[in-house]
Amino acid sequence: MSLALTIARRELRGGLRGFRVFLACLALGVAAIAAVGTLRTGIQQGLTDQGSVILGGDAEMRFTYRTADADERAYMDRIATQVSEVYDFRSMALVPDDQALTQIKAVDTAWPLTGAAQLDPAIPVAEALADQNGVPGAIMDPVLIERLSLAIGDTFRLGTQEFRLTAALTREPDSASTGFTLGPRTIVRSDTLANSGLLASGSMYETRYRLILPPGSDLQALEEEAETTFRDKGMRWTDSRRAAPGIESFVDRIGSFLVLVGLAGLAVGGVGISAAIRSYLDGKTETIATLKTLGAEGGLIFRSYLWQTAILSALGIAIGLALGAIVPLLAAPLIEASLPFPAEIRLSPGALVEAAFYGTLSALIFTLLPLARTETIRPAALYRGGTGTRAWPRKRYLTALAVLSVALIGSATWLSGIPELALGAAGGVLGALLILALAALGLRWAARRLARTKLTHGRPATRAALAAIGAPRSDATSVVLSLGLGLSVLAAVGQIDWNLRQAIATDLPTRAPAFFFVDIQPDQLDPFLAMMNANPAVTDMETAPMLRGVITQINGKPAREVAGDHWVVRGDRGISYAATPGEKTRITAGEFWPEDYTGDPQISFATEEAEEIGLQLGDTMTVNILGRDLTATVTSFREVDFSNAGMGFVMTLNPSALAGAPHTHIATVYAPPEAEAQILKDVTKTWPNITAIGIREAVDRVAEALSAIATATAWAAAGTLITGFVVLIGAAAAGERARIYESAILKTLGATRGKILASFALRSALMGAAAGVVAVVAGGISGWAVMTFVMESTYRFEPVSAIGIVVGGVLATLLAGLVFALRPLNARPAGTLRAQD
Repeated sequence: MSLALTIARRELRGGLRGFRVFLACLALGVAAIAAVGTLRTGIQQGLTDQGSVILGGDAEMRFTYRTADADERAYMDRIATQVSEVYDFRSMALVPDDQALTQIKAVDTAWPLTGAAQLDPAIPVAEALADQNGVPGAIMDPVLIERLSLAIGDTFRLGTQEFRLTAALTREPDSASTGFTLGPRTIVRSDTLANSGLLASGSMYETRYRLILPPGSDLQALEEEAETTFRDKGMRWTDSRRAAPGIESFVDRIGSFLVLVGLAGLAVGGVGISAAIRSYLDGKTETIATLKTLGAEGGLIFRSYLWQTAILSALGIAIGLALGAIVPLLAAPLIEASLPFPAEIRLSPGALVEAAFYGTLSALIFTLLPLARTETIRPAALYRGGTGTRAWPRKRYLTALAVLSVALIGSATWLSGIPELALGAAGGVLGALLILALAALGLRWAARRLARTKLTHGRPATRAALAAIGAPRSDATSVVLSLGLGLSVLAAVGQIDWNLRQAIATDLPTRAPAFFFVDIQPDQLDPFLAMMNANPAVTDMETAPMLRGVITQINGKPAREVAGDHWVVRGDRGISYAATPGEKTRITAGEFWPEDYTGDPQISFATEEAEEIGLQLGDTMTVNILGRDLTATVTSFREVDFSNAGMGFVMTLNPSALAGAPHTHIATVYAPPEAEAQILKDVTKTWPNITAIGIREAVDRVAEALSAIATATAWAAAGTLITGFVVLIGAAAAGERARIYESAILKTLGATRGKILASFALRSALMGAAAGVVAVVAGGISGWAVMTFVMESTYRFEPVSAIGIVVGGVLATLLAGLVFALRPLNARPAGTLRAQD
């Protein structure tokens, strides 16, 4: 090993010429992974360190559709030094001739316990929410202020209560803990809602009790005590250890996904790394031949060049780590200011170690086979101007390659935390590489055949281009692999993004209702139905009684032990009751109860969700509704379609099971877009307490979130494409010597500069087009798989982005090829041909 290191060190004295592409490809891939890891760690650290600020306290006890009872308040007073009560619900903000959905936070005088609300004008919260001439104050999100054309000092209504706008809410300290909302925020004092009609019996709201605990409190012990004491009353506990679990989970998943995209970039760079090593070794044929003539064994030569590769890989990884750490740190102030939750972006050793690990494995994988071929090279063949035998390397190298590949895929699967996505991404990359490799072989085979046909007679530029593509040392494989994989990632992102947007913006509204109306009180239901039936613009309507409950037990065991982390048991779920299954309901198993049934409680459960959590007919389920446990037997399964945003309940009970429980009704109303404004105006004017959720507004909110995800993914895919372009430039640079010789031959045969340039351009265009076409196919397959199996939606091929991908591939290879065509065009034939003697 010491002799191999000595040889390697002396070889490297010649500088880094020939390794620039190697270093660039490795550095870009490592930098992308390190940057994503640094950002993810920074956000997670901010969520952890600022947990109490995000949550609004050290801990929170949350209840659905009710306030804490005397026992629960006594428990809070015992364990906490300070308690703040917050109501959270949706309603309509009303002004003359207009209205808008808003998420209301009704707070007490202690809010906020932690952090500080930022208002414009900068006045204390107590002053902003105080009464002025008998009219309570309110704080409102600037978006809602602009939507309703309000100014500071103007009045508006929530339900039947009038409020005065006193300030705009520019920063809400505990906004991240409430998760995704459909409407902008309005904050008022909770005691001012007493006469608003918004918190009537059965209305949809949550109460959140934020707790400041004594220093040194054991959060884990308190959580276990609270859940043991109030498990059967529907209480849910959150504390500052995971103040915003939804955001944390989302950040972790999107970060893991972007790391996988970064690994795809490393795979693209790996093609360039492998090509760079092969090109470098081709230039070292005389050195290798001399060493073998002097008695050097193949193993010594392999180890010497392995040392060189290791040293250069360490340099490339170091450059990548530096870039991946420095760029997020420089952008930290901008990123932290733009996020709606705390982030502390700083140097992350864990992220850097993960990126270095991936970079090391990738470098080994893509350099092992080119290095192993040095053992099979024979000196005689080299001195005759050959490049050595093309025999496969020995089994030990193939075994090592397999082990390294499994290690890379296995570590990505384990570290990502999303095994299915990681394995799918690995399979997609390997599949794309296989398709691209076959496409490159097919292109070279077709080019060789076409170059010999009558089609190219009298067209020397075309024949030369085709012959160059089909030549044994053609760079077609490197170009198609590197550019094609980068374009494949971009094509997949484009297809998925377009299909999702179509599903949300076009397909869903055509099948979805115009409005969800919630909090319809029982005495308001009949006149509401009469109004809708009298409106000729209303094409369809559905109504149902509505309660919400938390599934606490299945067959006498805690629900989460049976169902795991399934969404059905993660929070409160909508519940309805019905005497008959309804015309559109399809029972898939069991029997629905008789219309006049008054026996023990029975549940009809959604078929798909029942299969996912392992529910069977005859199982018992305990549901906490308004603090009371109700145990019922599952007697039927029914088909529930949530894809059309219509009315659907996972659980439906027999009416007598919920007799006497306070509840409201919900309604879905179907109408054309031009009728929506008048329907909304009529309903809110007549019943101010009824909340209208416009499906189009909800679609816009979802589209905004989707746009942010698509943008982040597109940037990551662009990074992969940049790596592919670097490989293109490397391939073009490596083939410059061959093009100089080719140009000299063509000039000797009478070809003009224009024809030679046309030949070079045609060669580049054909390779770019091949990469683009394969990328479109691979991206289309990936898009279909994601939309069909992950999103469970329909897929349609989007041609515009596909055409753009092909054009982009052609332009990229043209640009790279023509940049390195200048020297071949200017080379003199005599000098070039004499140098070949």
